[in-house]
Amino acid sequence: MASPSSQPGIGVGTWAWGNQFLWGYAPERDDHRLAATFARCLERDLLFFDTADSYGTGRLNGRSETLLGQFAAAASPQEQQRLCIATKLAPFPWRLGRQGYRRAFAASRARLQGRLHRVQLHWSTARYAPWQEGPLLDGLADLVREGAVASLGVSNMGPQRLRQVHRRLADQGVAISSLQVQLSLLAPQPIEPGGVAAVCRDLGIELIAYSPLALGLLSRDDDQLARAPGGPRGALFRRLGPRIAALRQAMAAIGQGRPGGRAAVALNWCRAHGAMPIPGLRSPEQVDQTADALSWELSEGERQHLDQLALANTAARMPANPFQSA
Repeated sequence: MASPSSQPGIGVGTWAWGNQFLWGYAPERDDHRLAATFARCLERDLLFFDTADSYGTGRLNGRSETLLGQFAAAASPQEQQRLCIATKLAPFPWRLGRQGYRRAFAASRARLQGRLHRVQLHWSTARYAPWQEGPLLDGLADLVREGAVASLGVSNMGPQRLRQVHRRLADQGVAISSLQVQLSLLAPQPIEPGGVAAVCRDLGIELIAYSPLALGLLSRDDDQLARAPGGPRGALFRRLGPRIAALRQAMAAIGQGRPGGRAAVALNWCRAHGAMPIPGLRSPEQVDQTADALSWELSEGERQHLDQLALANTAARMPANPFQSA
């Protein structure tokens, strides 16, 4: 979603829509609230939605796409025209060759009720099966050339792999529209010297920041942070929470008197580095807090101060995605 300024806008992540393991999703409790969340996103001009065919837990696999498809179908024709829906296809070991994504793409498009504007490779296989990735990407390029989908994106690639893939697809006349990577004040590696953010600028590729709030570590107030959630998120909160006091204090000072609080500071830090953050949103209240971030931007001095804290050698770090390529 574009903003009036020169900085990127803000999109919406839907990883939690259907995920029971990490987010405790329950259809009877959450579906109504998620429908209201989607409607509020349209009201607040958050129009880019990111999902994946693997989002959902167990028997609910694909649930995120299904919900997004239902909500989009219920929107008015005018609202539907403004949406951009992107999904990611997982390079599972059984998805092989140039035709390896055909059935998966058709299934995702069906769950999304035909509203699919960008298809993305969910992660790079460069670390463990580099031979698998190229033919799958060629197949996605075929879908773009055939007009089955408007654009193509990739995810979890480092600078070296991104340049290689860019050349491969450019030779076929297909552009990479976006790269999606973990990027936040607790995962700043993409903006380090020689990082993938610079490659995106060089190649004209949109940079998308997933987990920009570090699973909530950067957005919760002090009392909420002290009450860690259950499960794997709770373990992460207990491990990293005590180490980010100085960062959170700086974020609180910057956000004081500005709409959106700490969450807006974290999102606007991503935007200041040329990345569109896609925070996970599960309630209309979270939508409002996120949209409020678009009303202001960090000053250069504020960005530099946060950079110093985030890039310090002793700074706390989120776990790296094991599939992130070099």
